[in-house]
Amino acid sequence: MKVSVGQFNPGGDVDGNLVVMRRLAASARDGGSALIVFPEESMFSVGRVEVDFAAAVDAQWTSFVQGLSLIASQVGIAVIAGGYESSGEQRPFNTLIAIDDDGRILETYRKLHLYDAFSYQESQRIKPGDGGLKVVPIGGLRIGIMTCYDLRFPEMARALAVQGADLICVAAAWFKGEHKIDHWQTLLRARAIENTCWVAAAGTSSGHCIGHSVIVDPMGVPQDFLKDEEEGIATAAVTRKRIDEVREFLPVLANRRLTSSYEVVPNITAPGGVDH
Repeated sequence: MKVSVGQFNPGGDVDGNLVVMRRLAASARDGGSALIVFPEESMFSVGRVEVDFAAAVDAQWTSFVQGLSLIASQVGIAVIAGGYESSGEQRPFNTLIAIDDDGRILETYRKLHLYDAFSYQESQRIKPGDGGLKVVPIGGLRIGIMTCYDLRFPEMARALAVQGADLICVAAAWFKGEHKIDHWQTLLRARAIENTCWVAAAGTSSGHCIGHSVIVDPMGVPQDFLKDEEEGIATAAVTRKRIDEVREFLPVLANRRLTSSYEVVPNITAPGGVDH
């Protein structure tokens, strides 16, 4: 199955962002892709919203999801993209939504690991998800989904692989900074190598983010990639055959002696201490 990652610079207007996503989705479909993965903040960039953030989320989440569904069904391609979903509280969820090529919602994933690092505190405005990990079937593959900072937690990718993920899709707005491109590229390749699975990562190309979207094979070899282009797609043929070939001579999942299990624990860095 051909898979594309779409890179762009989300603005503060949902409709305008959907126009760009439709253009990229159509380009991917014209190239034979059955799935396109878009970045975190595809709905809108927090820093570019001109009204109250929570109010914008309440007003725009449903129309964003409906817009994605229309793109998927009208273009004929499955879509994974990130936005902000109301939680019923002041802080919304940072949510990925997976939609099939008929426009049906397959799964939603609410970001578990909030970016409270490098002098940034995502938990001050975002509520952490507690719904666990998500693996969704698309086009004959099992696809695990994660968001940005999740990439720094190898146990999450391993749990997705143990649940049968052939491809891990990462939607990100990876901040620029010293060594940050190196971290991004190294972590993506490591997650692929240590789990002998494919990884497809879509990054935003805004002024404070690195872009560098890429698709990596189970040996950690980039198959197609972008750099800091403001808009574009990268595409690769993602196959079970390649996974089987690599696991024949590198059976790390079969050789492991420590079992994998996970428990979602409270977010201790949330405002006021522990987030229940």
